[in-house]
Amino acid sequence: MKLLLRLNVVLVVAFGVAGWAAHEACVYFQQADARREALKTAVLMLDSALASRAYTASQIDPLLVDRMQTDFLPQSIPFYAATQTFAALRKLHPNFTYSEAALNPTNPRDRATDWQADVIDQFRNHPGSRQIHGERDTPMGRSLFLARPIRAQPECLTCHGLPAAAPASLIARYGRDHGFGWRPNEVIGAQIVSVPLADSLAGARRIFSGITAVIAAMLVLLLAVINAAVYGMIVRPLRQMTRHADEVSLGRAAAAAFPSGRRDEIGALGEAFERMRKSLEKAMKMLGGPGRGT
Repeated sequence: MKLLLRLNVVLVVAFGVAGWAAHEACVYFQQADARREALKTAVLMLDSALASRAYTASQIDPLLVDRMQTDFLPQSIPFYAATQTFAALRKLHPNFTYSEAALNPTNPRDRATDWQADVIDQFRNHPGSRQIHGERDTPMGRSLFLARPIRAQPECLTCHGLPAAAPASLIARYGRDHGFGWRPNEVIGAQIVSVPLADSLAGARRIFSGITAVIAAMLVLLLAVINAAVYGMIVRPLRQMTRHADEVSLGRAAAAAFPSGRRDEIGALGEAFERMRKSLEKAMKMLGGPGRGT
């Protein structure tokens, strides 16, 4: 196998290994960045829900407190405001979801699903936890969720303590069988927002495809430059020396002068061959000179 071909095999293998390592590193970092961006979006959406809850509690609820004695108005409930706001948002972003899931809700519609109940149990088992995030598979693809605990505040116990103390309008609407018995500061549910990862990961893949194409083009260009440099600095001079050495071996030492003038290892090799050629030429003249055989 020729030197240049062997060098190319080594370079292709080295570039292949380096390219694979770069590919894996880029995939890891881009996917991690996509997940960070998705988590930032989830935090923003959850904070928006909290802002909606706070506005309803401070601005809307005081206006409707008297009517709540005779009529149950869900518009006065912070949870209702947050979920309705998010429902409007979902018309534009249907893959995003928000829920305030509870283990023992007043409205059975808000009862936690199995995976949501697991999240709530994590908060109940670790009272110091303020936030949990993770990933799960959904019918729409991989999704990132962010959850924060919902604790029973003193004002919540007016409606969710004992059924006898709850507003008659609430009992009339939802009955006495669920949504009661909450204790102060107890984790009774969780706010959970889910953000699809598919779009973020697809964007990362598009960026990665562009980067891969650029890296591949650079490696091909680098391989061509290395080949040209190796051929010009090593292969061509060695081929010239090989031709001259062949001529010397055939007895045409006077007609073959090894190239010189370079100040590197190839030049030193050429000078050594040239000295050997001159020495051989002198030896041949001495062997064939006058007086031989007398």
